[in-house]
Amino acid sequence: MFYFTKTPGFLKAIYKSCVWSLSPAVPKVYITFDDGPHPTITPFVLEQLNKYGAKATFFCIGKNVLAHPEVYQQVLNEGHAVGNHTHNHLNGWKTGNAKYLENISEAAKYIDSHLFRPPYGRISPFQIKHLKEMQPPYKIIMWDVLSADFDTDISGEQCVQNVVFKIQPGSIVVFHDSEKAWDRLEYALPRVLEFCKKKGWAMEALR
Repeated sequence: MFYFTKTPGFLKAIYKSCVWSLSPAVPKVYITFDDGPHPTITPFVLEQLNKYGAKATFFCIGKNVLAHPEVYQQVLNEGHAVGNHTHNHLNGWKTGNAKYLENISEAAKYIDSHLFRPPYGRISPFQIKHLKEMQPPYKIIMWDVLSADFDTDISGEQCVQNVVFKIQPGSIVVFHDSEKAWDRLEYALPRVLEFCKKKGWAMEALR
């Protein structure tokens, strides 16, 4: 499995209309979670965020919001931000444009947000253009640090290292509140939050 744990500049240049990170001049970082809500994992995440005084952004799958509306509401009630992650976790490179955009609109019936993150980070220039032309336009959020908690071949400790060796002020970091990521997320998340807190960085939601 090939992926970048630190997003290279050439990818940011190709998709320059997407948000990859925020200003490094401000001592803030942005922790994000993809693929929830999940009935047990998301509440664990919320507990850890509360423990460390952190706010985060949850990019939710529409069908999971439908299945677990009470968990989605808990995310909102606790002051976190949400974003659209399609209704069925579609890969934009492998899905026709009409079907992809329709799937995002289906998710938007249950996720009230102008933030969007493409599953796998895979989206075409055409799809980006149309999302930005919607009213209100979507803000497409990518990342510059990947924990790789989805990778079942690595350890939780490796996930910690993937983040703490690459995160800096302004970074957008990806975790997953999903069953596939759970073994690594459970270990890595509190350690990353502790690291950020010791650095004196505010952990804020994207808006």
